[in-house]
Amino acid sequence: MASRTGRVAVTISLPAGLAKEYDRLARETSKNRSQLFREMFDSYRRLQADEAFEKIQRYGARKARERGIRTERDVERLVFEDR
Repeated sequence: MASRTGRVAVTISLPAGLAKEYDRLARETSKNRSQLFREMFDSYRRLQADEAFEKIQRYGARKARERGIRTERDVERLVFEDR
């Protein structure tokens, strides 16, 4: 349930060694655990979005090659053929 600040507490468990490393990283970056987690999670989300975009680009490039599209001129030709 969200608090008045709109935040929700989430509990996670980590192996002892990883928890020590997490706390060390928080200290070194002058962040508390919550701040560090939010930043790490945001970085992970951005990475996932970038990977999804790259996957779509690879799919598009593969489909273009299958249709013989190699250059911008090929794209223009196809656009004007269908008009």
